[in-house]
Amino acid sequence: MPENSLRDLDLAQGAAPSPALGFLRKEQPVKHAVIIAHPKPDSFTASVAEAYIRACRDAGHELVIRDLYRVGFDPCLKAGELPFEQSFRPGSDVAAERSLLGDCDIFAFFYPLWLNTPPAMIKGYLERVFGFGFAYGAGGRSYHPLLAGRRLISFSSSGAPADWLEETGALPAIRTLFDDYFAKLCGMTVLDHVHVGNVTPGASTYFVQARLDDVRTIVNRHFGRQTCH
Repeated sequence: MPENSLRDLDLAQGAAPSPALGFLRKEQPVKHAVIIAHPKPDSFTASVAEAYIRACRDAGHELVIRDLYRVGFDPCLKAGELPFEQSFRPGSDVAAERSLLGDCDIFAFFYPLWLNTPPAMIKGYLERVFGFGFAYGAGGRSYHPLLAGRRLISFSSSGAPADWLEETGALPAIRTLFDDYFAKLCGMTVLDHVHVGNVTPGASTYFVQARLDDVRTIVNRHFGRQTCH
């Protein structure tokens, strides 16, 4: 599809113009969208996100931080946002989110698992913000991605042990639906899904700090200057 047509479609659906395909250009800094979903500002999830943010800033990267509970994002998809009619439009809050995320190179999601699935806040954010006309729908066709060249990384946690989630099929299912399928629909590449189990109120300070140190290692491995430029 010609680039100008793709840009016109983005603007028509309330999104920022998509950058040219081809992941990162040397003259541009790497820009991360950090999307956090936990109702407690002092949660383990928030600590992992903060460790990611610090590591990215230390590497000289740009960040757009969307702490969904703190900004009061409404995860409920509206009838007028369903792409069944020619006149459908994203809500003003969705258009604002799309404008913030439109030139991000990397989408990083941070969330806990409740009932072995991501919170409703994350699901609603994907449905509303990463919907038709922003993440997919090039040329008005549902399965044509609009975020080709971008990358996806996820950090999740659970009170249950990670090996138990693997054995029960919960983690493979999440990777299939919220990583692999979602990325393919949008045209993104999955970099990683980092899950930490046994996150309970009694977790030791040593355990938590070790996991936060792991985040810095992961950021440096995927997004160090030599990797990204």
